Amino acid sequence: MKKLQFESLVISDLEGEEFGHPSHSHTYYEMIYVMKGNGNHHINNIILPYKCGDLFLISPDDQHYFEYNKYSRLIFIKFTDDYFKGNKHLSPDSFAMNSPENVMRKQVLKEKKLIFTEPCKTILKKTIENILSYNCRKDVSTSPIVFYQILSIFGLIKEATSKMDIRLDVGLQNKEDVISYIHQNIYQPETIRIKNIAYHFNISPTYFSAYFKRNFEVSYRDYVNDYRMALIERRMESGQNTIKQIAYEFGFTDESHLSHYFKNKKSKTLGSYKNKSRSLA
Repeated sequence: MKKLQFESLVISDLEGEEFGHPSHSHTYYEMIYVMKGNGNHHINNIILPYKCGDLFLISPDDQHYFEYNKYSRLIFIKFTDDYFKGNKHLSPDSFAMNSPENVMRKQVLKEKKLIFTEPCKTILKKTIENILSYNCRKDVSTSPIVFYQILSIFGLIKEATSKMDIRLDVGLQNKEDVISYIHQNIYQPETIRIKNIAYHFNISPTYFSAYFKRNFEVSYRDYVNDYRMALIERRMESGQNTIKQIAYEFGFTDESHLSHYFKNKKSKTLGSYKNKSRSLA
């Protein structure tokens, strides 16, 4: 089940004996602060115990739910991509390289809890209370006051991760880095397998696939195959390389492997393509 949200910012307060929602994902980002209670937070098949003062970050790629052990109160700060885009004029320059959305998607923050020490722990609680106090206003989604309160939470997250030796400034920071890496390593198939490129950019394979599809509107596998095929065709058209040389250059085991790959992708044999290229020369 995927929950929808059309407003750019929604703040809600949930209190009770049980969570009341099955495992689900969202179309939006969600900060969840534990005001009281304890239990377990199930996220992406990982179980993290929660207690008062904990903060969890949920992105549209995540699947999660809470299991209460004790009467709990959870505060939800839910925002869409439009929230930070609409307040871009208020954002610090540092967010150009590592946006709040990127922080929310960090896989490592789904696998371990953020640890806030004093005075950050108290500041976080007061910041959440400030946001709740302002939630009675109709213009909460456009309020600079609320926006800066939310930014301060990201500042606290940055400080907490720094103390936990978690780097937020590495990974998928912009599309150019990803494309550059693919193009530089296209001749080494093992290097650009999803699990390896995901490891290089410090993100889970599942997250990487979703990230690539969302940003390039094509699957990662299709992009790599299309780019590799374009380069192979270029080699064939130049007439400067034998099939054996091309196979070696692109990491195929032998000519037969390359020929099978080419026929599977282009529905024609390498030989027929090479003959056509010669006739056009």
